[in-house]
Parts: sequence; C-alpha cells; structure tokens
Amino acid sequence: MNIQHVRKVRRAGAVALLASSLVFSVTACGGDDKGADKAPAVSSDTGKDRGKQHAAGDTLPDRSKTLVTLKNDAGVEMIVYSAKRDSGGFLTVSGDFKNSGGESFVPPVQWSGQEEAVADAGPSLAAMTLVDSVGKKRYYVLRDTDNRPLTTSNYELTIGAGKSLNFFAQFPSPPSTTTKVDLQFPGFPNASIEISG
Repeated sequence: MNIQHVRKVRRAGAVALLASSLVFSVTACGGDDKGADKAPAVSSDTGKDRGKQHAAGDTLPDRSKTLVTLKNDAGVEMIVYSAKRDSGGFLTVSGDFKNSGGESFVPPVQWSGQEEAVADAGPSLAAMTLVDSVGKKRYYVLRDTDNRPLTTSNYELTIGAGKSLNFFAQFPSPPSTTTKVDLQFPGFPNASIEISG
C-alpha cells in the first residue's frame, strides 16, 4: 500500500469521524427548538406564572405575608409580598397585580417607563422605583447587558377580570442600615415597604 493511498484513507476516516460528531452534537443539542428564545408559554386561564420570563430561577412569591396593598383608579390592586435582599447586592420586589373588577384592565404604557433604551423590551415594569428617604437616594430597575429591564416584561396586554399578573422587579440593594423604602409606580399611591434579608 503506497503512502498516498494511506493518506486518502486517513483523510476519509477523519472526515467521517467529524461528520458523525457534528450529527451527534446537533442531535444532542437540537431537538425541537421552536420558541427556545421566547418567553415560556403562559396559560390564558391564570396569570400566576406571568412575569417570570427574565428571572433566572425565579419562583412565585410567598403569599403568606403582605407588605402592602395599593389600589389604582381602575380598581386594580398592587399587592407586594416581599422586598428581599440577596447576597449578590440586589433587592427583589415581588407581588401580584390583581384585577378584581368586572372588566379587563389594559396596563398603561407608563408602566414601562419613559426610557427609549428599554422600549425594545416590550411591556415591562421599568417605571417602578424605590426611594430611600433617609439616604436620599432613588433606585431604578436594573438592566441586563442588552439593556432589558430586570423586571416582569412581555406580559399579556390585558389583565382579565378576576385575573392576576405576578410580578418582580430587581433593584440595586440599599445599604444594610436601610430597612424601609418607598415604592413608587405610575397610577398607584406611594407606599413604604419593609426590606427583608
């Protein structure tokens, strides 16, 4: 067997090995990727799971304790269950918007804030702010590296009668000496909430 023939056989073997590796990789990583980049599907029957799209490892809030319940002019309640610090230096506020009325409620565009940079994120709660009146600081919803707000976003455009929209919003954590902040959100009265953690 001459050297050229051996080289051709080796080359053919390497090509076959590479092709089978690629097929294996595509099969292992592939599957049905339709909608892989989209937010998780949400049942139209309940609004409990909405708003978890951008929170890695996010779970529904513990509803055993309520920090505050606010009501807007349309009768929609904003129920805040927790404002919790974590070890990474963040503060996460979570709760529900509950439509107890008899008609669907359309969240206003003001909920998304006025920043053009977050407009591409779709509907969001980027307008939510926290105010530390003692430290004289205002905290805005954090952004990720693509400038998307770290808050509930891309939720359904209406909250049906009797339905709820679960929400979260992540902020930089105030100093550990700050135990209360004022929550401000368009259409709802300001309220003081207690920080845990």
